[in-house]
Amino acid sequence: MHVLLFDPGSDQEGIHSLELGGRTVVLLFENPDDAERYAGLLEAQDFPVPCVEALNRQDLEDFCAEAGYEARFVPTGFMPESEEERLLLAPPERNMEVTGWKEEPDPADDGADAAGPSGDTELEAFRRRLEGLL
Repeated sequence: MHVLLFDPGSDQEGIHSLELGGRTVVLLFENPDDAERYAGLLEAQDFPVPCVEALNRQDLEDFCAEAGYEARFVPTGFMPESEEERLLLAPPERNMEVTGWKEEPDPADDGADAAGPSGDTELEAFRRRLEGLL
């Protein structure tokens, strides 16, 4: 399977996801060309450019289940039948801001992994689980 990662291998690594009906969805592309096309569409919207990474499907599904996310498989030749399914082939016209994703560490921090707002804790845990897949 192929997923879209931002800054893979760095401390700021993230995975592309969508918010669909109150759920966080991670797209698992069967075809790397479909993943590359989706990444290009994000770039055309001035979104940070993700890298297409091939990872084991079961590992990705386990990771998503553990994190409370939905893994959505996008097979080769997929044809959407609803507006929601269209988002599996092309990103929404408006994307969420990613400012919280690339926060700089607080220079006053003593280096401990003290959690900031609860979203930071969840993001850090998500990042660590994703690193474990690589």
